[in-house]
Amino acid sequence: MRADGPSGRGGAMTADGPPRPDPAGRGGFGRLVRAEWTKFRTVRGWVAGMAAAALVTVLLGLMSAAGSHTSCGGPDDTCPAPPVGPGGEAVSDHFFFAHRTLTGDGSVTARVTSMTGQVRVPDVQPGVRRVESRVVPWAKAGLIVKDGVRQGSTYAAVMVTGAHGVRMQHDFTQDTAGRPGGVSAASPRWLRLDRAGEEITGYESEDGRRWTRVGTARLPGLPETAQIGLFAASPGDLTVRRADFGGSIEQVRFSETTAVFDRVELSGRVAGGTWSRDDIGATTEADGVTLHHPGGFHESGGTYTVTGVGDIGPLTDGQRAENTLTGVVIGLIVVIVVAVVFVTAEYRRGLIRTTLLAAPRHGRALAAKAVVIAAVTFAAGLAATAVTVPWGTGLLRGNGNIVLPVSVAAQVRLVAGVALLMAAAAVLALALGALFRRGTAAITAAIAVVVVPHLLATASILPDEAARWLLRVTPAAGFAIQQSIPAYPQVLANYVPSAGYYPLAPWAGLAVLCGYAALALALAVVRLDRRDA
Repeated sequence: MRADGPSGRGGAMTADGPPRPDPAGRGGFGRLVRAEWTKFRTVRGWVAGMAAAALVTVLLGLMSAAGSHTSCGGPDDTCPAPPVGPGGEAVSDHFFFAHRTLTGDGSVTARVTSMTGQVRVPDVQPGVRRVESRVVPWAKAGLIVKDGVRQGSTYAAVMVTGAHGVRMQHDFTQDTAGRPGGVSAASPRWLRLDRAGEEITGYESEDGRRWTRVGTARLPGLPETAQIGLFAASPGDLTVRRADFGGSIEQVRFSETTAVFDRVELSGRVAGGTWSRDDIGATTEADGVTLHHPGGFHESGGTYTVTGVGDIGPLTDGQRAENTLTGVVIGLIVVIVVAVVFVTAEYRRGLIRTTLLAAPRHGRALAAKAVVIAAVTFAAGLAATAVTVPWGTGLLRGNGNIVLPVSVAAQVRLVAGVALLMAAAAVLALALGALFRRGTAAITAAIAVVVVPHLLATASILPDEAARWLLRVTPAAGFAIQQSIPAYPQVLANYVPSAGYYPLAPWAGLAVLCGYAALALALAVVRLDRRDA
């Protein structure tokens, strides 16, 4: 026999037992979610607020991109696009290369006997050039095999550096550490680079007899005929000082390095004759002919001296796709207001008990609200970022700006990740609304823990370490999901929040925000069970 329960619909009854809960009945979670969604979409103010959050994100982002202009001079007044490496990233590929043609497998061996450098420093007397004799930390000199001399082409190199010992690097972003220590007349370093098809292996030695492997690189698409030889490069000297108002100020000065090689040996099918010399990536003066800060190569009695400037590595300086998302902060504030009112309106109108009666377990009602506000916010955020990022980057490029390219995966992570950031912040705001039960207090608290730390950390108001600390331990850590260009340890740069670098990895930062949202939601559920039971 089957009959309705006391309410006429709430349970199933058998002849020999009490009613059993019906998962599809009034306590079913799916039904609660549908009910909360119905509430949300039927209140025009909430729908309009979420639409306004998306709209302000788009408009402010596009206005910022449209107002950003860069000029590099020249006939068309535009900046040349940087070379692109094998992985699709923008790269710096500027060094002096003394090379021979290698066909098929082979190797090059050399001893680096010294490495010196010069750094341009401010003049004491106007017009009197001043330099310091020192080697910058990431100055490089060593052996390299490269697919021709085109900027951005695949390569692998083993090298000594100014302050980071021996390294094996390839394709701009990859770096493997060898032994520490520098180079001097008392302790020269032997280097060897072997090619076997697409596989390149770098070695180092103190005496030229006992060799230690530094690393191995695979270069897909490396042609049978490649260029192999000696190189030198020296990135700018970076100094960072604290600004009077907080944050930091960076200054980059010109530098060059000179390395001396001997005992150079090549094996395999290496073209005979003299060494070819290319100052890869060198720019010219206004006359279009004279090289600006040229490198050089000199050979005498089996000793080779190579002088180079520039760097071989990923480019970190330039406009980025996330620079188009300046409207996210304002859009997020609107989202916070909507999320808080979504729950506090029921307390204000005395409807919360009606909502809770729909679910025997009060936490399910709040969880249903969280699902709805998260889904609605994610949809609005995704629509906003999917429009703003491609359109905004197009405006930046149209205004002469160089926008650093990123992979498709990084673009998808940026667009979807910022939408997830907004959704997680909405859930946190909803939970704070359920805890405070007053809209003003909850909105203030949500903005204080999500938006304010981000503004303080990225506006150069706080010292850099304090800014990093805020973006590690507060919900504002979630903004790390915006960072599209990673901090590369082999590239010296001012990796601070005000420059767009966050102390946590993108997904780790978002996880911190999600953790706060989950904790606040759990506390709100506990309070519901205690006070609204």
